[in-house]
This record gives sequence, C-alpha cells and structure tokens, in this order.
Amino acid sequence: MNEKKDNKNKKEKQKYALIAICLILVVGISVFALTLVNKNNNDEEKNMAYTDLIKEINEQTVEKLEMTVGSTSVKVKIKGEEEKTAIVPSTQAFIELVQEKVQEGNEIELIQKPKNIFLTIPSTFLSLLPTLMMLALLILIINMQGLGDKGKVYDGVENKSKVRFKDIAGLDEEKKELEEIVDFLKEPKRFYNMGAKIPKGILLYGKPGTGKTLIAKAIAGEAGVPFISMSGSEFIEMFAGLGASRVRKLFEKARKLAPCIVFIDEIDAIGSRRTSNSGAESENNQTLNQLLVEMDGFEDNETIIVLAATNRPEMLDKALLRPGRFDRQITIAPPDVRGREEILKIHSAEKKFASNVSLKSIAEDTAGYTGAELANILNESAIIATINGHEAIEQEDIEEAVKKVTVGVQKKTRVISDKEKKLTAYHEAGHAIVGKFLETSDPLKEISIIPRGIAGGYTMYKSNEDKFYKSKTELEERLVGLLGGRAAEKLALNDISTGARNDIQVATQIAKEMVTSYGMSERLGPISLEENENLAMFGESIEDVIGVEVKTLIDTAYKKAQEILKANMDKLEIVANLLLQKETITAEEFDEIFE
Repeated sequence: MNEKKDNKNKKEKQKYALIAICLILVVGISVFALTLVNKNNNDEEKNMAYTDLIKEINEQTVEKLEMTVGSTSVKVKIKGEEEKTAIVPSTQAFIELVQEKVQEGNEIELIQKPKNIFLTIPSTFLSLLPTLMMLALLILIINMQGLGDKGKVYDGVENKSKVRFKDIAGLDEEKKELEEIVDFLKEPKRFYNMGAKIPKGILLYGKPGTGKTLIAKAIAGEAGVPFISMSGSEFIEMFAGLGASRVRKLFEKARKLAPCIVFIDEIDAIGSRRTSNSGAESENNQTLNQLLVEMDGFEDNETIIVLAATNRPEMLDKALLRPGRFDRQITIAPPDVRGREEILKIHSAEKKFASNVSLKSIAEDTAGYTGAELANILNESAIIATINGHEAIEQEDIEEAVKKVTVGVQKKTRVISDKEKKLTAYHEAGHAIVGKFLETSDPLKEISIIPRGIAGGYTMYKSNEDKFYKSKTELEERLVGLLGGRAAEKLALNDISTGARNDIQVATQIAKEMVTSYGMSERLGPISLEENENLAMFGESIEDVIGVEVKTLIDTAYKKAQEILKANMDKLEIVANLLLQKETITAEEFDEIFE
C-alpha cells in the first residue's frame, strides 16, 4: 500500500516537474526575447553602418577596433565620439584591410579577444528551446495517453473495498439480485459448467444519494476481487482521441486483474446518445464507440463485470442498453419507512442519543429522503447538539437539522419591515388553512415567518407516508395548496408579492406534467406529449391546446383556494396575527384555533 502511494506521489512529482519545466522554458524565452528587444532598442543609436566604418578608417579618424574571434561584431572608437558597434560582412577581409591601413601609417589599435564560451549560452539555449518544448509536450501527451492517476484500483489485501452488504440498508431486493453476481465472481466455474454466461454489464440508476456507488463497492468487497473505479468525466480531456484511448487502457488493466469489477460512475458523461456534430460531441462519440467495442469484445471466459451508475438513464445511448452490454438494469429507489429506519441505525452507531429520540419516528417523518440525506441529517443534528452544549443528541436537535437541510439556515438577525412580516404571515397562514381543508394534504407540522435560506417563511408538513404514485385528485389539490399563499395575499391585503414565485413555478410544472406526461387532460386524453418531438402529428393547434389546459388547471386551483379562504377569513386573521406575535406556530396550536 505504501509502495503504491510512493508510486502515485512519484507520478505526481513527474507531472508537476514537466509542467514546471514548460513554465520555466516559456518564461525564459519571454525574458530573453524582451531583453534582446530592449538591448536592440538601446543599441540602435550606437550602431554604425559598415560603409561608414570604411569611410572613417580612410579618413584616419578611427582610434581603436575591438573584435572577438568568430564574431562579426566590431567595437569602433572614433576620435571625440562614443564607442559604436559595426557588423562586418567578412571578418578575415576586414582584418586584412585594417592591417594594410596600419602599414600605410594609419594609427589604429586593433584588439582581437579570444572567444568567450559563456556568451554563446543564450543563443544556444534559444536555438534548443523549441526542441525542448516539443520534447516536454510529447512526454506530457504520452503520459496522458494512459490512465495516469485516474482509474482508482482496489486490488491489494489492504486496499480492497471494505464495504459489505451488511453496511447497506434499505436495498434488500437489490442486494438479493446482486448476490448472484458475487457468487459468479467467487465461483465462475460452477456457472460455466451449467452453460451460463456471466452478465457483461449492470446499470444502476436512481436519484442522487440512493447508494449506487456504495452498492458497487459492496459487490467488490463481498466477492473479494479487484475493483477499478472511474468517473465518466475522467475519460474526456482537451486532446482529441484521449477518451477512446483511456477506455482501451481501462479494459486492458481489467483483463490483467480478472476476475474483477469495472465501475464507471456518472456514465451519462460518455454514454449519452450519439450525434452527428463535430468538436466535443465527436470526441464523446468516439469514446462511447470504444466503450461499446470493448464490452462486445469480452471473451466468454473473461470474468469481468462492468457496473455503471447514473441518475439520468434517459440520456444513455440505446446501443449501450441492449442485452450483451448492460444485461441488467436495476433501479435504486429511495428507501421506504423500514429501510430509512435501518439506514438511520447504521449512521447512528457512533452517535449519542437522548432517551427521547426515536429513530422510528424520524424514519416516519422523512418519507422520500435518500440514504445520503438521512446521513446528512444525523450529522447536522450531532453538530447542532454540540453547539447547543447537549451531552447527547436530543429530539429538538434532529428537528432543527431537518429544517436546516430541507429549508435552510435560520436567519433571526435579518431585519424585516413590519409590512413584509405581515405579508409573509398572511401568505403562510393561507397555505396552512387551505391545506387543512384538502383531503389528500399531509398533516401540518409547523408554520413560521422566520426566514430560512432564501425563503421569507415556511409551512412544513409531516411526510409520514411513502407514495410511489399520485392520483389526479392529489395533484389537483397540491395545486390548490401551492396557490393558497398567493390567494391569501390577494384577499387579505388586496395586493400580491414576489414571495409566491417558487409556489407558482412548482404549480405550473405540476400542471404541465399532468397534461403532457400523465395524460390527465380530459380534452387531450391519455397521450404523452412530453418527449414527442413531432407535435404537429396531433394537429397544428396542439401547443395552444396544451397551454389552455395548463392554464385551466391553474385557474381552477386558484379559484378553489380563494373559496376556501373566503369561507375561513376569521381563521386566516387569527393565524396571521398569531404568527406576527409568536413567529412560529406548532401543529397543536394551529388545531386549537379550529377547535
């Protein structure tokens, strides 16, 4: 392990050394060129033409000539003037001419100096500089052709993946499906004797934070085989062709380590649908083509499995998803209530909890949360408990952590005008009261006008039920609840604000999906228009119809929210005033108003 670290450090040092050499060469040539230009500019006035030099010699005004062996430059001292420099076309002919003039009685002092080797270094360096730069660039490109430091390999006894299936909770069915892959890697001959072929690829897809990378490491850890991990973005570089080269190098390494697992995280970076474009798109196409070739090129007895993870499977090229490449596609969904409780138990193993904390209660209140989000909540609650000086994590610390993760950090010090406070109070009261009269709405948990994150206030609900599908009634009532804040502003204050911006965005998106994706429009019927590129096949006015249907859903929801609030204006006033007084209202306090 230490040897690998030393090799990695050595490669990094070589890389930085090359970069440093290139920088030094560039700086050196720049400085030398500037110095040369400045010297030439300064010496322009001291230069002397060769014809003028001959004229001065003939007129016997030259006192001294100084030359260096092998140089065509001559320093000339003329009577009563500063020393100047002249360039002679032929050194030997010029010396003979001067010697003739001296013999004729011309008093010229001729000094010939030996050649100074140090003076030739700049010119030699300048002549070699392009060669040195090309050599450094060539070495850099050769190093980049391989995987370099990319492609982390866990293959030693100490360096193998230490993650096991017992470290993963909430994915029982997925783990069972992948256990046979582990058996195949452990005992491939048992399957070969039965005539079974190893799956070439397994695609894991799901929301970010559901545990795709973790389960890939667990497979390698359980099987006890080398695990090569690489991100899709690491294949792409600024030089064309490097992506395809890295794919080849990756699979060459895998064949040497077989049986092994190759894991490509965020495969959509190189596996997106091919196009006919040039430039960067062409480079992506080459990289994907090479990946397709390599996965097809596996021999039947090569025990190499390619695992890939993505949260955007719709982006992937169809050729990548066909049987023979990614034979299996496994959805890693957010955990249910039992899975969330098991995940919380794993992440709470090293944390101290007070007696009033119930992991089951936390699991029930966090429907839809992923494993990563649950781990983050427990970590934030530990930080909050430490800051509050608690000896153990208490229920209030966890509740504050949930608010911090979902809504944002509380901003009690923000200065808010009375007018803005009043508007926020009516807005949040509107959400809460409308939700009270919607059958499918979740139970209220808390209302607050204390700013958190970018929100001026919030209305929280208990998400204690796992929902995998939503009915048309649920979606319609969700629109009503979202528009309850805007309706309250209009009815109570006869004005509207920008505070409803996010509510309107979410409502519009839901209405659009109801019409174009879920086929819930009575006028259009059960047809999918979301990914259909040729809408004209449904008629020229189809886009107008979609717009009208979306607007109808929004208008109907807004009208219903207003009707609920008009029938409960006294409750709206009470809740808004209580918010202005206390800033935060619990579910119990809210229910007392209606009782």
